[in-house]
Amino acid sequence: MSFDITHYLRECQQLAEQAMTRVLSAQQPDLDTRLGAAIRYASLEGGKRVRPVLVYASAEALGADRSSADAAACAVEFIHCYSLVHDDLPAMDDDDLRRGRPTVHKAFDEATAILAGDALLTLAFECLSATHGSSQEPAIRLQMLNRLAIAAGNRGMVAGQAIDFALMGQTADLDRLETMHRLKTGALIRCSVELGALSAPAASPEQLRALSNYADAIGLAFQVQDDILDVSSDTVTLGKQQGADQALNKPTYVSMLGLDAAVRKADELTEQALAALKDFDQKADPLRHLANYITSRKS
Repeated sequence: MSFDITHYLRECQQLAEQAMTRVLSAQQPDLDTRLGAAIRYASLEGGKRVRPVLVYASAEALGADRSSADAAACAVEFIHCYSLVHDDLPAMDDDDLRRGRPTVHKAFDEATAILAGDALLTLAFECLSATHGSSQEPAIRLQMLNRLAIAAGNRGMVAGQAIDFALMGQTADLDRLETMHRLKTGALIRCSVELGALSAPAASPEQLRALSNYADAIGLAFQVQDDILDVSSDTVTLGKQQGADQALNKPTYVSMLGLDAAVRKADELTEQALAALKDFDQKADPLRHLANYITSRKS
């Protein structure tokens, strides 16, 4: 039977949604507030859940059950959701639309959006550090926390966002553009794969390195495809404003290489990702199909 990536994505998306809902439900009555409503609005019922899917697929590639990776899946998605809330703010990208509906600061207000993002950021670390129900040893949980902190902070996503902000209206070379994307988008994607692998009980150093190489390639491919979609898709399909990068005069792979060369770049990165998995058996097939999905998606 051929592998159905659409079915696999739907299954993992549902698992992530259920796990995140359980985490947020445990926050009651704290979430019975305007802030709580904003947190739920920002994190539930929307998004492709690519990062949690990568967490689950990486754990499965090493023989672990998906349930063992629930905490890691929640953590990376809460970080991602927080970053979107803050990126959309008027002081940053000033976006009105996210996931096909008003951004958090439009649906609520700027102060509530900032606080909701702050809450989601800290909730991610609560997920990984909680001892109740955890199947990971304390040393592994500490390693997972460290990797997430690096990926989300000023050596990862935050640094990439700072570069992105600084480059608006500026001329950048390809090396600088790649650095920005490896930090802003790639760091958390790499972390998703690594946390999934660490959720498995017997990940070897060699396997972790191979999965990190896979993640580096798909992390950059994801952003290249985003750049392609920003000029080739439409607002309804994307669920956010099409042409936003061009409107903000941001450097992109398309603006620097042209559309055809950007497509070739995405394809090359996909091949690199697949090559990194050459020593893995069929349990890594979801990761292989995800690499292709990332550069064929339409939103």
